Amino acid sequence: MEDPMSHRPTRSKHTALQQVCNLIPPYLVAKLARKHDVDKRARTFSPWSHVVSLLYAQLVHAIGLNDICDGLANHAAKLLCVRNATPPKRNTLSHANKVRDAKMAEDLFWSVLHHLTHLHPRFGGRTFGGFPRRFKRVINVVDATTIQLVANCIDWASHRRRKAAAKMHLGLNLQSFLPRFAIVDTARQSDSKRARELCARMDGGEIVLFDKAYVDFKHLFELTQRGVFWVTRAKDNMRCRCRQRLLGKPTGNILRDDLIVLECDKSRGNYPEVLRRVVAIVEVDGKDTVMTFITNNLEWSPASIVDLYQCRWSIEVFFKQIKRTLQLCDFLGHSKNAILWQVWMALLLYTLLRFLGFSNEWRHSFKRLFCVVRSLVWDGMELVSLLKSYGTAGGVPRVRATPEQAYFPGFMHRPAT
Repeated sequence: MEDPMSHRPTRSKHTALQQVCNLIPPYLVAKLARKHDVDKRARTFSPWSHVVSLLYAQLVHAIGLNDICDGLANHAAKLLCVRNATPPKRNTLSHANKVRDAKMAEDLFWSVLHHLTHLHPRFGGRTFGGFPRRFKRVINVVDATTIQLVANCIDWASHRRRKAAAKMHLGLNLQSFLPRFAIVDTARQSDSKRARELCARMDGGEIVLFDKAYVDFKHLFELTQRGVFWVTRAKDNMRCRCRQRLLGKPTGNILRDDLIVLECDKSRGNYPEVLRRVVAIVEVDGKDTVMTFITNNLEWSPASIVDLYQCRWSIEVFFKQIKRTLQLCDFLGHSKNAILWQVWMALLLYTLLRFLGFSNEWRHSFKRLFCVVRSLVWDGMELVSLLKSYGTAGGVPRVRATPEQAYFPGFMHRPAT
């Protein structure tokens, strides 16, 4: 077998930052700036320079506006090679984050993601190692993560007496492990109120996995009528009546498998059809726990339903990559617009790095990929040859929704005996 370290990375006239930014189509930022009237507010600090500055901030884990401005100013000559980007002053960057419409950053993220998936169709295909192979349908995981903010500085995001937070509601495609839809807002809104927006573009035949915080029987019935299959956990206070037992006696970790109808008048009015209830023993934190799952699919085996819900934990791996690896918890401004800019730029950087690793057959973790690119941000090293020759560990590590990687270690269902 050929030693990968025998191929030494080659030097390049382009810095690592420039190679990452070159994945964004040259015309796109200017086009979106005109669409959202951002170019009319730009004088010396162009929209492209703004995007590059925020991508740089996320890439180097900048601790403040001065850190960004000083770092870019000290490498102004190399920054100019990134399509004539210029370093900003502190007040200029702060003002741009505050007044320039963050809708442009959101549209830029979705446009770049659309461009990369069409540029390389396999990038949006089945690349996630934890995807259950026996399911040929598209599986979406819907969940939200809370980003804590400073209550005495960010009053627009206050959701409790002494707490402030933003919340990112996300729909993750398990086939590609890429976001399919996202909503960034304050933490005041409950998860169930955002579920309709997240599922609006789902097609019939797809599968969506929810946490029980998203349980809204009216919305679940709408999904059923559209032909979308869903799996979630039942709330503790759900009142129902068993219409038919599909499992005579407990088998392995499956305790019950029933067809049920809701008893509460309001719930039955919102969901008048039959539901499937599966009660199973799962292991959480090393302890056996009984969990109740509900779904609108009446044909899958009960073990498949448990396996599907287990895949829901994979979104926690994504949140960990965004919040810990990209340090999304450290914000550069207090206004809502500034925070939205930073959130969407973090998602954009994640997508660019994932595409960079995918196109160069990167065999290690996303965290390691991020560290490699960050260490060479101003160096002239060809990333293509570097990523193909980097590392000495064998094998093909993949992102997997294992208990050790999620926030709930030990979550697994006991194999049938």
